[in-house]
Amino acid sequence: MVYSQRRSPESRRLVLSLLLFTAWEAGSGQVHYSVPEEAKHGTFVGRIAQDLGLELAELVPRLFRVASKGRGDLLEVNLQNGILFVNSRIDREELCGRSLECSIHLEVIVDRPLQVFHVEVEVKDINDNPPRFFRQEQRLFILESRIADSRFPLEGASDMDIGTNAELRYKLNANEYFDLDVKTNEEETNFLELVLKKPVDREETQEHRLLLIATDGGKPELTGTVQLLINVLDANDNAPEFDKSIYKVRLLENAPNGTLVIRLNASDADEGINKEIVYLFSDLVLDNVKSKFTINSNSGEITVKGELDYEDCNLYEINIDAVDKSSFPLTGHCKVIVKILDENDNTPELVITSLSLPVQEDAPLGTVIALISLSDHDSGVNGQVTCTLSPHVPFKLVSTFKNYYSLVLDNSLDRESESNYTLVVTARDGGSPSLSATARVSVEVADVNDNAPAFPQPEYTVFVKENNPPGCHIFTVSARDADAQENARVSYSLVERRVGERALSSYVSVHAESGKVYALQPLDHEELELLQFQVSARDAGVPPLGSNVTLQVFVLDENDNAPALLPPGAGGGAGAVSELVSRSVGAGHVVAKVRAVDADSGYNAWLSFELQPAAGGGRSPFRVGLYTGEISTTRALDEADAPRQRLLVLVKDHGEPALTATATVLLSLVESGQAPKASSRSSVGSASAETALVDVNVYLIIAICAVSSLLVLTLLLYTALRCSAPPTEGACGPGKPRLVCSSAVGSWSYSQQRRQKVCSGEGQPKMDLMAFSPSIPQGPISADNPRQPNPDWRYSASLRAGMHSSVHLEEAGILRAGPGGPDQQWPTVSSATPEPEAGEVSPPVGAGVNSNSWTFKYGPGNPKQPGPEPKKQTQVSFLLRRKGEASQPRQ
Repeated sequence: MVYSQRRSPESRRLVLSLLLFTAWEAGSGQVHYSVPEEAKHGTFVGRIAQDLGLELAELVPRLFRVASKGRGDLLEVNLQNGILFVNSRIDREELCGRSLECSIHLEVIVDRPLQVFHVEVEVKDINDNPPRFFRQEQRLFILESRIADSRFPLEGASDMDIGTNAELRYKLNANEYFDLDVKTNEEETNFLELVLKKPVDREETQEHRLLLIATDGGKPELTGTVQLLINVLDANDNAPEFDKSIYKVRLLENAPNGTLVIRLNASDADEGINKEIVYLFSDLVLDNVKSKFTINSNSGEITVKGELDYEDCNLYEINIDAVDKSSFPLTGHCKVIVKILDENDNTPELVITSLSLPVQEDAPLGTVIALISLSDHDSGVNGQVTCTLSPHVPFKLVSTFKNYYSLVLDNSLDRESESNYTLVVTARDGGSPSLSATARVSVEVADVNDNAPAFPQPEYTVFVKENNPPGCHIFTVSARDADAQENARVSYSLVERRVGERALSSYVSVHAESGKVYALQPLDHEELELLQFQVSARDAGVPPLGSNVTLQVFVLDENDNAPALLPPGAGGGAGAVSELVSRSVGAGHVVAKVRAVDADSGYNAWLSFELQPAAGGGRSPFRVGLYTGEISTTRALDEADAPRQRLLVLVKDHGEPALTATATVLLSLVESGQAPKASSRSSVGSASAETALVDVNVYLIIAICAVSSLLVLTLLLYTALRCSAPPTEGACGPGKPRLVCSSAVGSWSYSQQRRQKVCSGEGQPKMDLMAFSPSIPQGPISADNPRQPNPDWRYSASLRAGMHSSVHLEEAGILRAGPGGPDQQWPTVSSATPEPEAGEVSPPVGAGVNSNSWTFKYGPGNPKQPGPEPKKQTQVSFLLRRKGEASQPRQ
């Protein structure tokens, strides 16, 4: 007798599941392989590198690796050919039990850049497990009084395989008393019953032995057998009967001990002791079921005894026997199926792997930072897990597969704004109440050299005295880089250029680390007044970034040049000055002049002349102009005066300490009739020199007049344009110099004011050029404290000696070198004594120019002309005298 169940509904559902899985797999884009269980080591599974679009040459450099959660090393990849093969024994039943779907999920990870691929390897079942019975022998007790068609439950076999390999057919060896009936319940499990075909006679046969054979549907077929030992009992006619043959109960997991599962009730038609019933677990009940439940033998109540966990087992089948108390007891049978309901009692599990830290701040959007996998042992809604990220900026989560996420870069990073992010990843299930798990990820941002060193200001002004010692520290530059580590390590260097005929590096150097600037040699104000150069700051990043700063080094003058005497004639040497003087000249007559220049500037070049006392102690009839160098008579000459006068003139500058030179003047006193003859030879010699000098002066005056005319036209045009627009201030408002510096040798203005306001004077046009300069006098000018000359201007020696035009200056004006250039302040010296040379000063750069060429007038603020403080405007006037006008000596 063979009983077989085709399980057509199950087969249809299996085919439908496979079709749905195939469609889902095609939509998800996953790589899918299949391999039979129990495959030998080295069995080919698939060309995984080729299927993932990876080149064989990049597997090792990109750290190709395969990870399988909880699956050990069942599968391996040959990095030489990219083939996935079986590495160790695969037992489907050990991996997945009786689950219809069994697959190994592989995570394929490669770096540079970080990528993750998901590969599903389906493990196909083979018929490697025969049907097995729980016991090798099943014993049954049957009363001889049982009628035909009585049924007795049998324990079926189980097969660890699935599908057709687990479809069992049962066969009972041929006999005349018993038959086999196989039924399928709603849970699609086999229910075996031994059917009595005709009553048995104990007196004839007390024991029957049968063989039950179970055969699966695999190829080849495997079988399992069990021995049935049937004992025939005598007596009791009625066995207890239950209301139902199968009871179904639903019970929540984690139900406490003592919870009532069901109360069973069986009845017996007999009387007396044969009617009393005892409830017992059948011998078919497994030990793990007995550890979870207990039954009250008198009341038939089944209660919870142990911990119920849906994740361990969600269905229990309990076979119950109801036995009467007769000497030959009869037994009734039923089955209780307890279905465990899931509760949300498992917190989601969150695993973060493959962290790519730190992250470069210039990493492109979409860069994968980490891989996140989620799991929940609950089922249904309780096992559906969602993942969230906080904060959201500048990262986000991207779902790559079922319960797999990637943490990727969503916005650009800036390490200088934020160098570290602490992210909180939260996994939350769909239960009620929901359970959650969190994990913190610290993302460090690595620096990229994206910031150049920056100086606090683009330009610095430095003042250094000349004749400094070699290696003198003159300034320190400092730049700041917002980057970090090597990218913020700043080194300094000179931007090399030529200064005249020499390299800049021969003058100054800069320390590469500290930024200190050193003068490598003594600087000479007379050679180099302004040294302008750039210092470069460059970081150590790759590629390096840099910026420059400009240094303007003004070399301040020191009194290191003594006055130099000019020769008395065009072709003369630097010897003594010889002149013939008529005895008839009156007091105040100029008889000779000492010319000298000083290579220094400002006060250091301002010369004064002093007549040394005679050797005999007598009073000389001559005197020398303090600032002009003109030697004139103090009285009328008489016969008592020696015919040859030897005068020593001390030329001294105003430096600290003062430097001097001595000029010797030889005067020969002659009668008035002899003077022309005596000096005729020298007149002839000097006439040509005077003629040449006059020609030079003519050209000089023409050039000055042309430049002055052009300047006047420019000023008039500029004033007209300025006055035509609506003024916001007065048309002649004062300007404000940006920087005024002082030193021991004088004062000067360094102006960066780019706008100048100019006014033209009113009235009839004149030969004089009137220029107004926005300068504020620093205080009243006294005779005792003449205003010091500016150390930043000078005239060449030839210009000093060649100028014969007359220039009148009122107050000390400021001559500007141009927009942004240093201002030049001219000195004014006045005298309160009625000496003839009162009010006469030497030019600001020495006494080498004709004394009649410079005339300084007293202005507002002079002690000789008391009055209110001068307004914020100083007038400088230049009077260009026409050629041929004589310069009258000042009395």
